[in-house]
Amino acid sequence: METKKYTTVASYLADFDGLAKQRLQELRAIIIETIPDAAEVISYNMPAFKQDKLICYYAGYKSHIGFYPTPQPIAAFAEKLVKYKTSKGAIQFPLDQPIPKTLVKQLIKYRLSIL
Repeated sequence: METKKYTTVASYLADFDGLAKQRLQELRAIIIETIPDAAEVISYNMPAFKQDKLICYYAGYKSHIGFYPTPQPIAAFAEKLVKYKTSKGAIQFPLDQPIPKTLVKQLIKYRLSIL
């Protein structure tokens, strides 16, 4: 099966419905609120936000929303992320829970502080 290539955030979001779409929209709104001047782009076939450099990515999956703020913020906030599945550069927010707004804002602000 060939992977669909996205060129706009709107086309990416249009391929989701229900709770996945709701959580993607929640996360997107939090990011826009935190970095309103950032450009929304598609990178690695996912929505991303950019200010000179890429700040973060996000993506929808069957049972979670992936948030990719790069490895440094994840390491710096490891204690606050213990209830989420994480890897070096990714955090999984379960669909059945609201997006943790304060935590996402902290991760983004930290990312901006180290650019």
